[in-house]
Amino acid sequence: MPLLNDSPQKDDDFTLRWYRVRNRVRDEFGQRPDVNAMLFLIGMNEVGIVKEKWEKEEKLNLMHIAVCRLLAGDGYYVYTGDDEEGWPHYEAVKGLPPFSMKEQEELLKRRIVEYFEAL
Repeated sequence: MPLLNDSPQKDDDFTLRWYRVRNRVRDEFGQRPDVNAMLFLIGMNEVGIVKEKWEKEEKLNLMHIAVCRLLAGDGYYVYTGDDEEGWPHYEAVKGLPPFSMKEQEELLKRRIVEYFEAL
């Protein structure tokens, strides 16, 4: 019965958690971030380097590191170690299902919330 289905409540709970994380980051950095900004911050945190200015390729690498880190818990990637500059590397161990863009974003949002809640 649709009235007894508890999934809308779970979605409401997640939405609240997502906004709390975004507001936490906004309070710390001065602007409310989107998913890409959150990935960038997670990448910087994983690398452990903070710089005023990043090259475009470095930004993309940071976001890639974040995605790998977030999806490693689901078994899609495995951490293989850091390179000589201290950047973490991951290896894909299984392919992602064919997600729509909306499904991809939803998965990343959920993993971002879990990441920040664990800090």
